[in-house]
Amino acid sequence: MTDIRTSASLLAALGLGLSCNASADFIKDSKASVEARNMYMNRDFRQSNAAQAKAEEWAQGFTLRVESGFTEGTVGFGLDAIAQTAIKLDSSRDRRGTGLLAYGAQSLEPEDNYGELGLTAKVRVSKSVLKLGTLQPQLPVAAYNDVRLLSSTYAGGLLTSQEVDGLTLNVGRLEKINLRDSSSNDEMNYGGVDSAHLDLAGGSYAVNPNLTLTYYYAQMDDIYQQHHFNLIHNAKLGEGVSLKTDLRYFDTREHGDHRYRSAARVDGGRIDNRFFNGMVTLGVGSHKFGLGYQNLSGDGDFAFPGLDPYSVNLVTFNVFSKAETDAWQARYDYDFSALGIPGLSFMTRYVSANHIETAAISGGKEWERDTDIAYVFQSGTLKGLNIRLRNATFRSSGGLTTDVDENRVIIGYPLALW
Repeated sequence: MTDIRTSASLLAALGLGLSCNASADFIKDSKASVEARNMYMNRDFRQSNAAQAKAEEWAQGFTLRVESGFTEGTVGFGLDAIAQTAIKLDSSRDRRGTGLLAYGAQSLEPEDNYGELGLTAKVRVSKSVLKLGTLQPQLPVAAYNDVRLLSSTYAGGLLTSQEVDGLTLNVGRLEKINLRDSSSNDEMNYGGVDSAHLDLAGGSYAVNPNLTLTYYYAQMDDIYQQHHFNLIHNAKLGEGVSLKTDLRYFDTREHGDHRYRSAARVDGGRIDNRFFNGMVTLGVGSHKFGLGYQNLSGDGDFAFPGLDPYSVNLVTFNVFSKAETDAWQARYDYDFSALGIPGLSFMTRYVSANHIETAAISGGKEWERDTDIAYVFQSGTLKGLNIRLRNATFRSSGGLTTDVDENRVIIGYPLALW
């Protein structure tokens, strides 16, 4: 099979080789931006007597994004690019592992710098766009991660169609993954077992402005197959009062030759579970009050690619996706614009989980408490500059997972180049 990156290069060359007139929108509709992100992160493990007392690193990242328009005509061609680099400011072998910096597999020394370049060829027909090459999907069955210096990427192909008003369809195949602290494209993987690819198909339909229904099917070759259903409803209850309901359900089973059984997990690594999670959020003026719940039943951990499961309990440190995990969440958000300070926001949440099953522990418990305060400059020379202070505390029972006290300081500055 022709390599996807080679196909992307050929499509790009074809699009760029058209006449200057046909390329007018290719240039005119293009845009480029760069984001500088400075991040300090400290994870303290000392309270759990872990072998590594803490993980502490400070680094600077830069991400350049360039997106072309499409050439004119019934079939339009375009090309996107993403270039990322991270620079070590402070780290060491005994403080590595925050996810900010790559480190050598043998030496375990954090790299002084690392980076990557990704290219994406795209073809548009009517309201459908095919992308080949580097991808960053945000879908319930496959999402990229962007909570460190650099964002993760996938390599593959993705077709997105919006031919029908209110309906968005996606069909794709992801063949490689590049994690947030890596500069290499690796095999799709779950539980330490490689897979040739992940196929996905599905979409979302806006029944009306307040109700959206979603369905997706995903299959990680020889590991798992998955059905996903999602309902999001927004209701206005009165002046300044709203209620948002977000309900998510996954049915995940084994697929193929079941190589995942070799993993040292509960039930021999078997995947056969149902995962319900959802959140109801009441908005009152500048306040938001959220209540979330999840139930993961069946055999094995919840399966997903990369680092981000589509769950309301994907929080700062933990993902609460171990086998049989039941959990609830309480969350509060406040927007300080009501007090005359636009751009300043506050969030705190608490997640408590129990009934957790692993190969070594039955009936385990976990909890996490997070607090964020963030400010985005609204005007002047520093417009867009954002500062976030993030604190997380995580605890588990019986050595289920290493306990953590964590602090992050994140400073970001996005700049539109054209």
